[in-house]
Amino acid sequence: MTAPLVQVILGSTRKGRAGERVSRWFMDQAQGRDDLRLELVDLRDWPLPFFDSPVPPAMGRYDDPAQQAWGAHVGRADAYVLVTPEYNHGYPAVLKNALDTVYAEWRGKPVGFVGYGSVGAGVRAVEQLRQVVIELSMLPLREQVGIPRVYAAFDEAGRLRAPHHDAEAKAVLDGIAAMTRRLNPVQAPA
Repeated sequence: MTAPLVQVILGSTRKGRAGERVSRWFMDQAQGRDDLRLELVDLRDWPLPFFDSPVPPAMGRYDDPAQQAWGAHVGRADAYVLVTPEYNHGYPAVLKNALDTVYAEWRGKPVGFVGYGSVGAGVRAVEQLRQVVIELSMLPLREQVGIPRVYAAFDEAGRLRAPHHDAEAKAVLDGIAAMTRRLNPVQAPA
């Protein structure tokens, strides 16, 4: 049986972003697991136009080719982890746009969160995203990662200096594995 596919969506496209390092670290946390397959989805690789369709995506009709391609790509996943910075007490517009651009592909799928930022550790961005994903009929996990002072949080080798973040990442991955197993017991390995 094939392990569930989890897309780790890097939700920042800014120059000099810390998200690349955070995403690599999170992907490394899944090394050795056979109950999940992770795929990094960098929004820099998906230059979606701002959603302006006259038909809501909940209707399941996508007019824009970029929207169709995005829907096909994210629709392959069984679950998601949103990696988000906190900008001005919120999440990036590019991430909101990526979520809003499609609908049916997100429905009924688990989603975890990795937030990062300054002293707030991305917590406010994640709390706002929880409201968005619930409206998209996604299933948010309670567990999350919150990395404060992100530019000083990593050592030269790319490891987080605070070891408790590894346990937070494991809790997110374990939660996604358990939820995908419950949602689709035929697909997920025991």
